[in-house]
Amino acid sequence: MTGNEIWGVVKILLKYLLPTLKIFGFTLLYSVPLGMIVALLKMCKFKPIKWLTSLYILIMRGTPLMLQVIVAYFAVPMLKRSSAMPGVLHRLLDAVNIQADSYLFNTVLVAFVLNYAAYFAEIFRGGIESIPKGQYEAAAALGFSKRQTFFRIILPQVIKRVVPASSNEVITLVKDTSLANVVAYAEITMKARQQMQNYSSLTPLFIAGAFYFVLATVLTVIFSFIEKKLDYYK
Repeated sequence: MTGNEIWGVVKILLKYLLPTLKIFGFTLLYSVPLGMIVALLKMCKFKPIKWLTSLYILIMRGTPLMLQVIVAYFAVPMLKRSSAMPGVLHRLLDAVNIQADSYLFNTVLVAFVLNYAAYFAEIFRGGIESIPKGQYEAAAALGFSKRQTFFRIILPQVIKRVVPASSNEVITLVKDTSLANVVAYAEITMKARQQMQNYSSLTPLFIAGAFYFVLATVLTVIFSFIEKKLDYYK
């Protein structure tokens, strides 16, 4: 490939960087709080809730994200064609416009959020359970409510402990956004593959790899900075 051709590929991939960042950003926005909720549900003393939460985590972590994206994308059309579905559910599904441009993004996002929430849930649960029980007892002795104890004493320490593991998941998420192309979501990897076929060259794939490398490097620097700022919790 000539220099002009390489620059042309770079400009095309830059154009589709935003869809990639949309999947990344919205997945983090929704999966982190959902992961915290799931972690608390798994620690619930009511066993049916604990079992259901454990099953959800097991399924999400035990099956490939690519498979989950495919299922999320094709689930609604297949359920719409099913005659065994209850009437109420059929009416709800009929309200979903599978031809809309937003449908593809939303289904991909649902799969990513549910998958990463399961991983974050286990990270958060481990962080919460690593806090000594004596801190809860000391907070109660000082007159703190359970809510105050969690948000003012436990949560800041949990954040410090889960940052390293969370950073690994966040960096993995950047690379996993490439899996969205399995349902023809237009992002960097999909466009790089198209350009590879156009030019009969692997160079577009190497350029796409450079994009992911830069994003992962930026995130690594950001999380290193965050870890240093949280050193006062030592």
